[in-house]
Amino acid sequence: MVLYSFAKLNLYLKVLNKRKDGFHNLSTVFEKISLCDKIILKSRRDSLIKITCQDADVPLGRANLCYKSASLLRRRFQIKQGLDIKIIKRIPVGAGLGGGSANAASVLLGLNRLWQLNLSRKKLAEIAGEIGSDAAFFIYDSSFAQASGRGERIMPLKKAEKLKIWHVLVVPKLKVSTPFIFQKWDELSRKGELTTVVSSAKLTTLALTKKGFPSLGKALFNSLQEVTIKCYPEVGEVIKALSGLGAQAILMSGSGPAVFALCASRKEAVSLKGKLKKKNRSWRVFLTATGHMRPKLTER
Repeated sequence: MVLYSFAKLNLYLKVLNKRKDGFHNLSTVFEKISLCDKIILKSRRDSLIKITCQDADVPLGRANLCYKSASLLRRRFQIKQGLDIKIIKRIPVGAGLGGGSANAASVLLGLNRLWQLNLSRKKLAEIAGEIGSDAAFFIYDSSFAQASGRGERIMPLKKAEKLKIWHVLVVPKLKVSTPFIFQKWDELSRKGELTTVVSSAKLTTLALTKKGFPSLGKALFNSLQEVTIKCYPEVGEVIKALSGLGAQAILMSGSGPAVFALCASRKEAVSLKGKLKKKNRSWRVFLTATGHMRPKLTER
């Protein structure tokens, strides 16, 4: 079984507070984008779960979220069959793009068919929420969604489904730990060292569902951006480079280090990408758009 596993961007991300379980309550707006991984599932005759991937940064054992997905379903539904999971990785690892969570969700969706479990999307989303905070979003066949809790409570934005946005996505060669960034957010918040910004997810969802692209740039927000820039100044350099090339709607996704700029058209995005690649050869630069249609994986 061949599956395509799509990345996400956070168009809005506000950290509300720290919970008793150690996670944080969030208010966020997700966008699914065309950058994706390819996952191949194949049944085994034994009872083992084996993972292979060409990217050395991807764990191949129990720490892999795909392994956790398969293992959880096997235990819960008493499946004895083994599984080979091959991950062809294009989404940069640990970049704030939800690649691991997307892979986990794809495995849940695939095994629901392969093992004929007949689980509803709602039930699969509940299971995904046990695996990763944003994994539930990838269960839904939606380009945009608003999320709350620690990111697992999903409300698809059906009125925005026809909207297509072009982006230039930049990933500097940094390894950013999400737990570390949240820890720093807690620390800086207690000290009162973070800028107070009045923001609301409603402005972002309104731009997506009614006002459209022109007003969306003004509604972008990420609580963690200031924290990540303090810890990893290169993220700020990416934002500065995009701004210097004329981009006006720029935001970091998740806990970073990925940064994206919204573009009014594909032509504008292609032009911006070309200029940016000359700025710093070490940055990975992608041309992406809203959507989760089956892609050509050879496109860069």
